[in-house]
Amino acid sequence: MPKDVRLQVSEEQHEWLTELKDERGFTWKGLLLEGAKCLDTNDT
Repeated sequence: MPKDVRLQVSEEQHEWLTELKDERGFTWKGLLLEGAKCLDTNDT
């Protein structure tokens, strides 16, 4: 079953995230998943 994820960011953060998303051709979901993949490492 699909779930919604909602969060609040500042205008500056939103602009930065939007630029990053558009430059890399991601959807919002894709941007979130790619960020999570980058954080999911065994280098702790």
